[in-house]
This record gives sequence, C-alpha cells and structure tokens, in this order.
Amino acid sequence: QGIVALLGEAIVDCEIDGIVSGAATVGHRFHHGGAITIGSAADYAQKLRACYVIVDHAEREAIVRDQARTAASEAGLVLVEDEGLVVENAALTEWPVPLLGRFDAAFLGVPREVIQLTMRTNQKYFACVDQDGALANAFVCVANLASSDPGAVIAGNERVLSARLADARFFWDNDLRVPLADQAAKLAGIVFHEQLGTVADKVDRVAKLARWLCEEGIVDADPALAEQAALLCKADLVSGMVGEFPELQGVIGGYLALAQGLDAQVADAIRDHYKPVGQGDDVPTAPVTVAVSLADKLDTLCSFFAIHELPTGSRDPFALRRAALGVLKLDQGNQLQIDLDAVCGAWAGNHNENDVSLSLMSNFVIDRLMVQQRELGIRPDLVSASENWGTALDGRPNRILRRAHALQAFVETAEGANLLAGYKRAANILKKEGVSPSPSGGRDRREAPGRGNARDVPSPCLAAPSGPSPLQGEGSEEKALVDALDRMEPTVAAAIAAEDFAAAMSALSALRAPIDAFFDHVTVNDADPVIRARRLALLARFRDAVHGIADFSKIEG
Repeated sequence: QGIVALLGEAIVDCEIDGIVSGAATVGHRFHHGGAITIGSAADYAQKLRACYVIVDHAEREAIVRDQARTAASEAGLVLVEDEGLVVENAALTEWPVPLLGRFDAAFLGVPREVIQLTMRTNQKYFACVDQDGALANAFVCVANLASSDPGAVIAGNERVLSARLADARFFWDNDLRVPLADQAAKLAGIVFHEQLGTVADKVDRVAKLARWLCEEGIVDADPALAEQAALLCKADLVSGMVGEFPELQGVIGGYLALAQGLDAQVADAIRDHYKPVGQGDDVPTAPVTVAVSLADKLDTLCSFFAIHELPTGSRDPFALRRAALGVLKLDQGNQLQIDLDAVCGAWAGNHNENDVSLSLMSNFVIDRLMVQQRELGIRPDLVSASENWGTALDGRPNRILRRAHALQAFVETAEGANLLAGYKRAANILKKEGVSPSPSGGRDRREAPGRGNARDVPSPCLAAPSGPSPLQGEGSEEKALVDALDRMEPTVAAAIAAEDFAAAMSALSALRAPIDAFFDHVTVNDADPVIRARRLALLARFRDAVHGIADFSKIEG
C-alpha cells in the first residue's frame, strides 16, 4: 500500500494508518519491477502507462471491447456483446489483453444459456457465435498482461472452463433422465407459503386458471396444452441444473420439455412463463405461453389478496406490484380483454374463497395501471374517470386504457376543455339542488368494499316533472340542447357498443355549443317550479349523457 499525493511537483504531506505520502508508486507487477517516481501530477498517467498500467478506465473499456471483437472476428466468429462484462473486465485489469480460446464442441449439447452463464459468471469470459447466430465452441478471455506465450495463457483458461462445463453437463445429463412430471411431483414437499400450501398447490391453482382463461376465450390457446404447461411450469425448480444455476429457472424446464418430447408450445410456455419480469423484458405472445404467464401472475395476486397479505408503502415482499404490472403488459401486448372481476370470481369459485379482500385485487391492478400510464404521459385522473362503463365499473384494464387515451385526446381540445367546464357547472348546480347522479355517476371504486358488490345499486335520480312542460319556443336554447342530446345519445351508444371511444368523444363534442348557449341565456332556477324542475332534469340528462362515456366528475381542471 502506498499514497501518492502531489500538487504540481510538490508532495502533499499526509499520513494514513502509518503510511506516509510520497511520489513513489509501482507499475505492473509482471511487466515492471521496482518503484516508479512520479515527477509531477501532470505526468502521472504517462509514467504509469510506460510501466504497463493504463489509468483511464474508459480507455481500458475501449481496449477490452474493441480487441475482444477483433479476436472473435479473426476466427470468423461474432462476439456476443455484453457491456457489463466489458466494464467488469476493465476493472479487473491494468493492461487488458483479450485472447480467444476454444472448448470441446461436445459441450454444445448443454443448453446454450448454461454455457454462457458459466463463462460469464464464473470466468468473466465473452461468448462467441457463428455467422448464423449459433453458439460457437469459443470464448474470449481478458488477460492482465502481454504474455510472451499467449498460447499458455489460453490453455490455462481452457482447462478451467472445461472443468466448469463438465460439471454443468453432469447435472444436465442427470436431469434428462427424470421426466418433468416426476420432478413436478416433488413440488409437494416445498412450502410456497404457510397459508397457501406447497408449490404443488400453487401449480394446481395456476393450471385451473390457465384452462379457464382459454375456455373463456380470453386467451386463444388450446386449454389442454395450457393446463399441461402450467402443471409442469415449476418442475425444474427441483432439478440439479436450477440448483446450480437458479437464474435459469423456467429456461431449463423448457429445454427439458423439448428433450423429453413434449409439445413445443408446452416447452415454450414453461421457458417463458415468468416473463415479463422487469422493465424492458420481452412480453410473450405465443398463446399457450400467454395463458400460463397470465395465470401464474393472476394466481399470485388473488392468493395473497385472499389472505390479506397486501403491499403497504414501499413494502411488497411478494412482488405483487411486479405481478400486476406483468398482467397489464401481457394484456396490452396481446390486445386481450382480461376482466379482473371475472378472474377474481373464477379463482374464488375454484378455491371456495369469498373474502372481501380478494375483490380489492382489481382495484390494486387498476392503481398500477394509473402508475404505468402516468409514466407514459396519460393523466391518472383520466384513467380513473375511464373506469366507468355504463352503470358499472369496468374490470377490463385494456378497455379502460383505450378509453383513457381517447379521453385525454378529447379534453386537450378546445371543445373538450369547454365541455368539461360546462359539465362541472351543471354538476355543481345539480349537487347544490340535491339532484343525485344516475347509477353510474360519481361513484369511487375505492369506496366500495367489493367491486362486484356495489356496482349495480341504483342512486336516486330526479324524476321528470309531471304534467306538460313545453319548451319556450322552437328556437330556444333549451330546445337546442334537447335536440343535441337526442342526436348525440344514439350515436354515442352505438360508438360505445362498438368500443370506438374516439368516435364517442367526437359525438360528445356536439354538446359543447348548446350547453354554452344554455348557460348564457337560460335561468335554471326559474321562479316557476315546473320550469325549474324541467331545466334541472335537462341538466341531469346532460350530465348523465356525459357519464355514459366516462365519469367526468373525476377529471381535474
């Protein structure tokens, strides 16, 4: 240990732990013997370079990156790019020298991911592929010296890697001899959660839910294949390979399924059912895989909500937020129509659950939708407003999302902003007069103990006034609003039925001018109680017509 402390050419005197500062240091331990005296701070890097030490980390990274590519290219191969490995090797070396080595091609019978993980994690080696993208029996290691006999350095690295790969092949060969169904049977001995049983119980729930998703048409996949894949999706957890390489759970199961002659769709589902895991991860699109991945994540959510293990603040020990985000990504990436309330009902029916906390799962996923979309530029209040669906709350995140996108595009126009202002004015008058909204208006899903329990309970609504109540002249603003509503309502109803939310918003914009004129020229609180009641009823009709598309009471501004 030593301290070099210079200000210009002057030594800065200091002592740490008995070590006194000076101008002397050492170069590369193999390429340069003895001490080096640094004349000034300005020539520090240059003097060390002369002694085979490159001070600049970025320069070492560039050497590792470029020379590793060159070594692979000279052998007719392509380096598997790995920037993390570039940084790590640059940090481990003072004078990096990338070298290409080989391993026995017989090891290529071991899954590719195992070979690459062994090279990367244990040895810090880069993998290489051929011109077709197939893994080659070659690697690039990074020596920390310019050897006079690079072949000896390469041979030493080849011996070490060969021993590592031999261990991996041993586990792989042993796992191949055990059918996945037999491995799955061992899951009964692993506790998933003390209140939720074993991993085998978890797998059974996932299998039932995966079949249900297919039978309900939510995922267009063969129910039998989805169920089979779900029953085997966790089987590799007890394999020797996953014991050695836990990062490859799922991947190993997929390889074993193929090697044991199972349907390729089943193998793919086993391999990819954990996806998407994090930000930027691939979203599965193969139908059987989608069914199993969805079922796995939905079961996790339903299971932990059923036993009241809910995330609180930053605490989320069972990664339920990640599971919810995975459900949303699968839903959006595959244009599905997942009905969260129906999922909760199916899960509860399968497992004789009837717990209020289970119904909160839908709320939780919609909350995650708001967070996800806020990061993508969609306002949370518009997602909340879009959860209304006729006289109910919508349990389909993908439909809520499409309506929120259309609603944001609408409220950002002049027509939308003015209509929102007119709506709020009408809503305030009606609230002051005690005129309650229709069954769909103004309810907050978070206030309901269970989303399914409080959806269809009607609220009192202003009754139409008895007796004749003629409008005041053919050209009156009152009649113009009635006519606009008469024209708009069937158009909006048809657009909503077709789930063409942009068209519904466009039709709604026709109310902007008549509602503005109504407020400019009509006195709502007329002295005549019949006229007053009629005008309040007209405003209530306007408000409820707007609510037929979204709950505008939740929109800010």
